[in-house]
Amino acid sequence: MTTSPAELQVQVETEVTGAARELLAAMALEPSGRVSPSVYETARVVAEAPWLTGHARRLTYLLGSQRPDGGWGAPGGYAVVPTVSAVEALLGALRAGGGDSRGEPSRAELAAAAHGGLVVLSGRLAEGASLPDTPAADLIVPAMVARIDDHLGWFATHRGGGFDSPLPALPKVDRRRLDALHALLAAGRPVPQKLLHAFEVLGSVARRHPGVAPIAGAVGASPAATAAWVGSPAGGDRAALDYLEAAVGPYGGPVPCCTPITVFERAWVLSTLARAGVPVRPAPKLVAELAAALGPEGTATGPGLPADADTTSVALYALARLGHPVDPASLLHYDLGSHFCTWHGEDGRSVTTNAHVLEALGWHARHSVAGGGRYGTRAVALAGWLRDQQEADGRWTDRWHASPYYATSCAVSALDRYAPSGVGGEAVDRAVDWVVATQRADGSWGRWSGTVEETVYALQVMLGVGRPTRPGVREAAHRGLRTLAVEHDRRDDPPLWHDKDLYRPVFIVQAATIAVRQLALTRPDLVGPGHVGDGSCVVEGSMIRNA
Repeated sequence: MTTSPAELQVQVETEVTGAARELLAAMALEPSGRVSPSVYETARVVAEAPWLTGHARRLTYLLGSQRPDGGWGAPGGYAVVPTVSAVEALLGALRAGGGDSRGEPSRAELAAAAHGGLVVLSGRLAEGASLPDTPAADLIVPAMVARIDDHLGWFATHRGGGFDSPLPALPKVDRRRLDALHALLAAGRPVPQKLLHAFEVLGSVARRHPGVAPIAGAVGASPAATAAWVGSPAGGDRAALDYLEAAVGPYGGPVPCCTPITVFERAWVLSTLARAGVPVRPAPKLVAELAAALGPEGTATGPGLPADADTTSVALYALARLGHPVDPASLLHYDLGSHFCTWHGEDGRSVTTNAHVLEALGWHARHSVAGGGRYGTRAVALAGWLRDQQEADGRWTDRWHASPYYATSCAVSALDRYAPSGVGGEAVDRAVDWVVATQRADGSWGRWSGTVEETVYALQVMLGVGRPTRPGVREAAHRGLRTLAVEHDRRDDPPLWHDKDLYRPVFIVQAATIAVRQLALTRPDLVGPGHVGDGSCVVEGSMIRNA
């Protein structure tokens, strides 16, 4: 019996809604959030806390994550931070006599990995490769290089390191900012709150620093920072030790850069589903907890981190779209006049933070009687700033994500909905044209290679706008959805989100995948009613659930 297009449409609508419900249920069961493990952070825990549960698994993870060329991490400058951290941790483990016992890799394996990493790292630093705009990179690299230099000096005078050939020396790196930080703390000045997330860069200075008190057991929501502060389990802070044990639990040893990410994850998931019109209602408790996280200056990504305009604006937008609006006055703390900072003292500026602020202010200007005058003028000006950040080819880029497809999706979504037509229309059209022009031959999109995540963002740009259809969009959308149907369950996509190391917020990416399928359902003018469930585009529910 042949299923009609209308019946297929209803079937897929049901499957999309079911996938969203399953995602919300999974998120509720993992209140700390689900984040991919980090090479950088795992290596720091290897170095700072070899006594912590899962040490052998962490070493095994580092060896298993090493690239064939000897480095770690993504291409280009993105390799420097994870590679310098992994090399330092492996050299430290060898120096401490690690390997060949307790389920650890052999000393020969550790030595080979460390040597290969040193060769790659020495070459990268000698090239003077610019570092990407990831948090604390300018502190991490000189701190790790200094420790590696110390290890190399030790191995030069001690036998038994496991190295068959001399170890390459590392070029000098710029230490000025790290030295200034040490001088600041030596003078008795308070620890800057934004430093806490990378507190491990201070080495021995971090041990039980009197100016730092863990929040919910965590220093800066970071396993590495917390391990550096704890130092030793003997007489340690019980809450901090419990935090570290919880952090190593999900992956049996390896750890993410930031945990917990409760507010961040919930805000992004709920706003993503609501923005696309996925017909699912989260549990009242979930919504109430998100609202309760907002204070006079908004909310933070995790405990011990400063409140920020990005997490705050996304939480506000999610609550508004779910029928629980909260006045966005807290965002005004971040208003710099021309644009909004992510937090005070930010080095740089963020396109996606400002896109999210535009959504929050724009919604209240449009839907709140009081907000129209208070926030409307500011939203219009911010839309102009956001438009002016567009690159010449039509894309946007950002400091919180490696891919221009994410930044472009955020900017387009905000401008299409909340910018006056004379401000955002042309910019949106140029972004759509750029997406169409950069589709890969296999129908995917991606910075380094085609990925599911970036393909989803590209499809959101094309399917989520309310402007007249641009040339090539129908064909590109069909190819992209067909690719997504085939590649939806890939597990080898690289992490793309910026922290000290690149990471993947798993549930947030899943929400984006569900949302684009909802958008496909609402755009028969682009997708066509006969393509929503026939196997060429959105296809069956198992694909949705496993995304």
